[in-house]
Amino acid sequence: MFSGLTSFIFVYYAVGIFTADNPPEWSRVLAYVAAGYGLGNIYILSWAWRIRGTGATWANKLIALCFLGVFLLDRWKGGVESPMEYVGILTVAGVLLLNWFAVKKISERHTPEVKSSRPRR
Repeated sequence: MFSGLTSFIFVYYAVGIFTADNPPEWSRVLAYVAAGYGLGNIYILSWAWRIRGTGATWANKLIALCFLGVFLLDRWKGGVESPMEYVGILTVAGVLLLNWFAVKKISERHTPEVKSSRPRR
């Protein structure tokens, strides 16, 4: 649930930038990446739910690292003005890590055996 909620927040953030009056070009790039991460994470969660394996975990790690890279470039380009921005960077990194952990746990789940009520012969 947390992972789905944070994905919605990333998409909402992107929509906020797209609807702003004259956002800087670099912020628009961050908005595209945030929207892509949010929507991609929702797809990866459903992929992990349907099919067990490491593919969904690998894909989540890839898009999370790409998003974190663009986010760090955005912070670097704007200049770090206060130490609280480092807290924001750590918060985003923590959310991405928790999303990856959620996908990993969903991918590794074990389906319980269904026992037949019919006796074996």
